[in-house]
Amino acid sequence: MTVVGVAVIPIMVQKYQSPVRVYKHPFELVMAAYERRFPTCHLIPMFVASDVMVEETSEDGSTHRVERRCALDVDAPRLLKRIAGVDYVYFIQKNTLNRKERTLHIESHNETFSNRVIIHETCCYSVHPENEAWTCFEQTASLDIKSFFGFESTVEKIAMKQYASSIKKGKEIIEYYLKELEDEGISYVPRWAPSTISLPPPKPTSPSTNAPDIPSLTVTPAVCVSLSSDVKDSCQDVKLDGTILQTDSLSEILAGTPEDKLDADYIKRYLGDLTPLQESCLIRLRKWLQETHKGKIPKDEHILRFLRARDFNMDRAREILCQSLTWRKQHQVDYLLETWTSPQVLQDYYTGGWHHHDRDGRPLYILRLGQMDTKGLVRALGEESLLRHVLSINEEGLRRCEENTKVFGRPISCWTCLVDLDGLNMRHLWRPGVKALLRIIEVVEANYPETLGRLLILRAPRVFPVLWTLVSPFIDENTRKKFLIYAGNDYQGTGGLVDYIDKEIIPDFLGGECMCEVPEGGLVPKSMYRTPEELENEDVRLWTETIYQSASIFKGAPHELLIEIIDASSVITWDFDVCKGDIVFNIYHSKRAPQLPRKDPLGAHGITSPGGNNVQLIDKSWTLGQDYSMVESPLTCKEGESVQGSHITRWPGFYILQWRFHSMPACSSTNMPRMDDVLATLQVSSHKCKVMYYTEVLGSEDFRTACCDVQSLGSMTSLESSHSGFSQLSAATTSSSQSQSSSMISR
Repeated sequence: MTVVGVAVIPIMVQKYQSPVRVYKHPFELVMAAYERRFPTCHLIPMFVASDVMVEETSEDGSTHRVERRCALDVDAPRLLKRIAGVDYVYFIQKNTLNRKERTLHIESHNETFSNRVIIHETCCYSVHPENEAWTCFEQTASLDIKSFFGFESTVEKIAMKQYASSIKKGKEIIEYYLKELEDEGISYVPRWAPSTISLPPPKPTSPSTNAPDIPSLTVTPAVCVSLSSDVKDSCQDVKLDGTILQTDSLSEILAGTPEDKLDADYIKRYLGDLTPLQESCLIRLRKWLQETHKGKIPKDEHILRFLRARDFNMDRAREILCQSLTWRKQHQVDYLLETWTSPQVLQDYYTGGWHHHDRDGRPLYILRLGQMDTKGLVRALGEESLLRHVLSINEEGLRRCEENTKVFGRPISCWTCLVDLDGLNMRHLWRPGVKALLRIIEVVEANYPETLGRLLILRAPRVFPVLWTLVSPFIDENTRKKFLIYAGNDYQGTGGLVDYIDKEIIPDFLGGECMCEVPEGGLVPKSMYRTPEELENEDVRLWTETIYQSASIFKGAPHELLIEIIDASSVITWDFDVCKGDIVFNIYHSKRAPQLPRKDPLGAHGITSPGGNNVQLIDKSWTLGQDYSMVESPLTCKEGESVQGSHITRWPGFYILQWRFHSMPACSSTNMPRMDDVLATLQVSSHKCKVMYYTEVLGSEDFRTACCDVQSLGSMTSLESSHSGFSQLSAATTSSSQSQSSSMISR
């Protein structure tokens, strides 16, 4: 928002990033098809005409540059056109064809209303990096509406709707003209070579006789260029990470550098049918994660779940995804299936298990909640053990979805849960049991969004509305819409269970013929109950098995960590994630020990808060440069970033690692803060940031040994290079349980 006096003028910005579209045709043939779209194209009715303004060719003929002025008849309400005072919208397009390098770069921007609306688009045709007989297409675009006679929202909707429809229609355009060339017997266009004369492209088709009487023009503008972006539906091989892969092995590939690009056919095969704007959100969020998390990113399916959970709102999805990734890292959830072994009492009395799949190919999980002794399980295991078990079920569900995607040849990203409530009564409403259930729902909702495809609740008794009243407020509205509830035997008729599960796999206890291996449950013997002290110790052990610590940072109250160095040539290493807000990371040195914080949690040196601690060591009376000194330049870290680095100490004494709140600087020309800065500050609730960190001190010899395999990392002594991937060093110097290994949901 921009403030002018007392008026508030909205600024709307939309961005689009395409996946890689692959044409299984040589570059030169695709260019010949591309030229046939000029000067008008009957497949693009809104493209009225175009006119060549500038055209030049290099001396050797390898490079051809064309600048065109293009006209669009935008499908907008007549009232809006009258207010705007124009019939057509004009764009300027600059094309650079490099026949030697076999690339076509296209850059377009609007000429009409350029002081009110800014549309900018860049596109590129290039040779496929792994198959020179194929051609790739990529595009990016942005729409920035500063003002438009009070119709900003309407203009945005019209522009995005037409742009999305143009992109979606794109597969028809190039393929249409490729087919036309084939029908004319043109299946090959020779490559450019210095020693030969390049053949001219096929002549363009004649302009439509129905075109309005305005100057003749030649190529599609920003909105229309996107129409050439798609690829044949028959394409089965896809490119990811620069490698041609058969589609049955793609889900096994791990993501690496930010140069990894999603292929359009890969998206359709493994992630489903997404709109162009949904594809763009996925690609942009994935790219952001690659840049900030240095390759430690979740699979595309997992990113997509968080986007769907927030209706493809990029900022909201990124926030909850980053929080979830931090949670997984802190509690080692990525290794849960490898490390968690269900106690025998769970194997005997937890009445749930996987059972085939539903009619849509989704894994089917059956839970006989009415037969479960929730009180006995909580008294025997504790709340945290039950939570761990449920998390392992969700992790197994993710794995089964991947397997079923391969088996059924279509994207399967969620599972179906069947809950049998036969036997549910008031004993299930035992308060500690309900509390444990609500905790489990809360954690699962936050970290496994959009993983439940359908929930079938069968044989709901009279007491069910009481339980539903307790738990429904904790369940996301989108999730509640997936609940189907049947009372008594209603599930047995038409519209019941057989509509969702094949008759052959309906469990025997629901009237089917399929034997189900889900335990029948029963009462947990009281001899297996544990004392409250034993349960508390077990709960603490389960959720403190992590090398990371959490800290809260407040405005005016940084978090500081003291490290005493005896050997002057030691190496301080760190690994931290910025969970919330933006922070500044500093390292200081002092010859004398700072005063330790008082134990009073409300004292001047210590602030406690849920989910993290806050410790301040540098006394307010200390003077920088006298009592202590800065040994590294400050490093500003953004929310969601994962930072690793090290510092080689030069002197013995006391080193202080400090994480402090990042305050937005005021505008240099005025004492008033900038509006963007104010909005960014308001996004940090209560001026509070959070970090999760791990530090370690290595001897110089140990450090050199660890570095022998990572010399390519460059200087390890600078904070400026702390994003360089210290995780490789950490992996060489810590135990396997502590290293930054790739996760089970990491690509």
